[in-house]
Amino acid sequence: MSINREASKKTTMTCPSTYKTFSLAVQALVALERHAGKCSSSDIASYMHSESTLIRRIMKTLAQAGIIVSREGRDGGYRLNKSASDITLAEVYSVLQVHDSISSSMMDATGRHDFAEGIKESFHEILAEIEESTLQILGSRTIADMAN
Repeated sequence: MSINREASKKTTMTCPSTYKTFSLAVQALVALERHAGKCSSSDIASYMHSESTLIRRIMKTLAQAGIIVSREGRDGGYRLNKSASDITLAEVYSVLQVHDSISSSMMDATGRHDFAEGIKESFHEILAEIEESTLQILGSRTIADMAN
């Protein structure tokens, strides 16, 4: 199993691709599930004790990917676009391109010389295994699981 690169490219990242972002996104989706209906970014941020600006950036990315629906304005807010049992953690992880961030960090730490080129090849193989394992584990869990 691997990240659907085409789906990832369609989404313009509006938030940083980190494990923190992934954690906040999952929490925000669980909050939406628990509050069946729509919630504003400030309500979600308050519920999570987080910053509404960061939550808005995360929610924008999730909305662009079709995981949630957003409505602007006075009566606006966010709601899940499909059942929480149909949203896997792997989907959220992939949309946020967390693996790409980790991969880039590891590759940036290697230089541009013969020794580094050999190490990069090993890193590519290791990262592919990590991605496969991560997506397999995250694919077996849903937002509904987390909400319970």
